[in-house]
Amino acid sequence: MATKIIPPAPKVGMVSLGCPKALVDSERILTKLRSDGYQMSPDYAGADVVLVNTCGFLDSAKEESLEAIGEAIAENGRVIVTGCMGNEADVIRARFPQVLAVTGAHQYEAVVNAVHEASPPVPNAFVDLVPEGGLKLTPRHYSYLKISEGCNHRCSFCIIPSIRGDLVSRRIDAVLREAEKLVHAGTRELLVISQDTSAYGVDVRHEPRQWKGAEIRTHMTDLARALGDLGVWTRLHYVYPYPHVDQVIPLMAEGKLTPYLDIPFQHASPKVLKAMKRPANDAKVLDRIRGWRDICPDIAIRSSFVVGFPGETEEDFQYLLDWLDEAQLDRVGAFRFEPVEGAAANALPDPVPEEVKEERYARIMEKTAAISAARLQAKVGRTLPVIVDEVGEMDEDGSIGATARSQADAPEIDGNVFLRDVQIGRADLKPGDILDVLIEDADEHDLYGVPVENQPR
Repeated sequence: MATKIIPPAPKVGMVSLGCPKALVDSERILTKLRSDGYQMSPDYAGADVVLVNTCGFLDSAKEESLEAIGEAIAENGRVIVTGCMGNEADVIRARFPQVLAVTGAHQYEAVVNAVHEASPPVPNAFVDLVPEGGLKLTPRHYSYLKISEGCNHRCSFCIIPSIRGDLVSRRIDAVLREAEKLVHAGTRELLVISQDTSAYGVDVRHEPRQWKGAEIRTHMTDLARALGDLGVWTRLHYVYPYPHVDQVIPLMAEGKLTPYLDIPFQHASPKVLKAMKRPANDAKVLDRIRGWRDICPDIAIRSSFVVGFPGETEEDFQYLLDWLDEAQLDRVGAFRFEPVEGAAANALPDPVPEEVKEERYARIMEKTAAISAARLQAKVGRTLPVIVDEVGEMDEDGSIGATARSQADAPEIDGNVFLRDVQIGRADLKPGDILDVLIEDADEHDLYGVPVENQPR
């Protein structure tokens, strides 16, 4: 009887840049390639072809993408480029004429076909190639759940619609089916992402679908309720403060959703917001935030702001600082305005000098750090649930520490909770375990604590 010799599978390397939405794209591409028989390479040397998933939102991000392409070419030579910068194929090819192919954002079929052409797959019907839930680039215990592509807004500083197109919502039954598979495969925390989570389903007029014998609308609130029944932490990102957002706050108070909202306010000055062409410019946002906290006192609100936008005066910037004093947001990121090729904001008058941008950036970071420190200090002495991300090694005293996050902390974005003595009397604590922790100390961004019991939930 002849022995069947299985030929070695070609190997693909991946460099994934940009936001979590791009990371999900990378996971989907790798999952399809894995199902086609490809192996994954952790380094350049072992890869038959390297994929570079680029970011094209800011000029600085584009330059980082070009540097990554250059590194991949230097280290491997066989490179396929995809992602948000793929719509600038002429720029990429002018600098790197040796790239094998260039495809745009979420063009999964095109990039997979390019890999097939560059390094044809080897048929193999004897091996189960794809784990349940697909391949992941995040740790097993948390997963990003992308619910839509594109955006209907036309903010003057943003070129995302020209890269990713208008809003296209995924079928709600498909989203929930994916979420269930992720949870079944070990996910303890779902991070819902899109360009505009609040607008989910607008493009399909919130069409209803059948799910588990009942009708469910393609709508953020219906999705939130259904995800809340899965029994894991569910975190909402990129939420514009439309009126219906108020309906998800009681779900947080009930423990169905993680009490966390990521809202991209971008500024507070009405004049600057108008120049930015920002949607949902609600003058009563501060009142709504207070109302949310009345319903769910533990809700954490994170946001990002742009300083130095064209036409921003000192009065506008001071308005923002005063607004932050009132809003008391838990987590804040700030960015200096950066012109992006193709953005309407580039043509606005009265650009802010770079030195003024730097000075304002330093002031807003000082302000938000002080707010964060005070809000974290108020948690000292409380017992909070945390999810473990990493368990450390035993030190010379026999103690083991761990890095975790509270419900107010999204991975790789917000702060951490650093734990001591996590394995006294036990030796099997692992990432994804959820512990009740007594908070002992705090600084500007992080908490420090000790488990109050030895058994994770």
